[in-house]
Amino acid sequence: MVETSRRHLLAGGAAVIAGSVLARPALAQGFPFKPNQRYPDPSVEILDPSFAKYRIYSSTVEQLGTGMRWAEGPVYFPQGRYLLVSDIPNNRIMKYDEVKNSFTVFRENANYANGNARDRQGRLVTCEHSVTRRITRTEKNGKITVLADSYEGKRLNAPNDIVVKSDDTIWFTDPLFGISGEWEGFRAKPEQATTNVYRIGTDGKLMAVITDLVNPNGLAFSPDEKKLYVVEWRGTPNRSIWSYDIDAQGKASNKTKVVDAADFGALDGFRVDRDGNLWCGYGSNGALNAEAADTGGRKVFSLRGKSEDLDGVMVFSPAGKPLAFIRLPERCANLCFGGPKGNRLYMASSHSLYALYVEAHGAV
Repeated sequence: MVETSRRHLLAGGAAVIAGSVLARPALAQGFPFKPNQRYPDPSVEILDPSFAKYRIYSSTVEQLGTGMRWAEGPVYFPQGRYLLVSDIPNNRIMKYDEVKNSFTVFRENANYANGNARDRQGRLVTCEHSVTRRITRTEKNGKITVLADSYEGKRLNAPNDIVVKSDDTIWFTDPLFGISGEWEGFRAKPEQATTNVYRIGTDGKLMAVITDLVNPNGLAFSPDEKKLYVVEWRGTPNRSIWSYDIDAQGKASNKTKVVDAADFGALDGFRVDRDGNLWCGYGSNGALNAEAADTGGRKVFSLRGKSEDLDGVMVFSPAGKPLAFIRLPERCANLCFGGPKGNRLYMASSHSLYALYVEAHGAV
């Protein structure tokens, strides 16, 4: 049984630096961060004039916590004014408390939790990425309820990202990452023939909605919930975001490519705002140049896209037009909207959690 919520300080305690609580390394690296002193923050790069209305002139990127190995799956709980974020290789979920400005361990032995969501009753719903390979819900009393762990008699692959629709149905992706190696869990043989997007109905029935994507990753609904956007990690020349029309029975149709990361970027987790814009975690996809270059007397195969030019958040219009880039010192894997007014963008980025106030709010 997974342990229920506990509040332990990270090893070595926490120090207040530049207005942010930065935990000392706890089995991982922690990095200092200096907020930009100037307004507007040059880290927020406007690629299309239409984005200007979403930028707050006097808001800068802040680092809220550090010391993780691979930050993922942020979810905000407005009633408690806190955010949870997975630290997958360390097999734990971290908690950032907005009121206390603290960054602590929420859950250890988290079955390599990846994506998290909040259901309409305010409960935590989690993708357990490895070992158990299941979807769970944490009840208000701390009890863990298993919502799905198999499909057609075979174990799920490695549940990755998750979203709860307004009709209380739960949608999640099931790629292979959590069982393809020893970094984000334990290596295991997949039992499913395909990597799917699933829907858990209010009756508890599990349905494979999308079966034609190779390693689906992040997912999110349009504001009217008539379209589902899904990142495909592999299977096309570049990582892509596809949209599907979703009918009242939860069936998907009209597959359309919305975004193609042709700059060797790694589309990952993302959210949609109330205007339908896609705010996407971004970074290098790790692809190497075909030819080695001479570097200090050695032949080195360098990245096709420079990490320092790609790490951050890309914002696209509903039609896939690039609107803005929020530059970060680390690759952003996932993000969510939160804060007391719902306009604080939380960005789970490799070792650290960052935030930026914007004039936008999450749609779902």
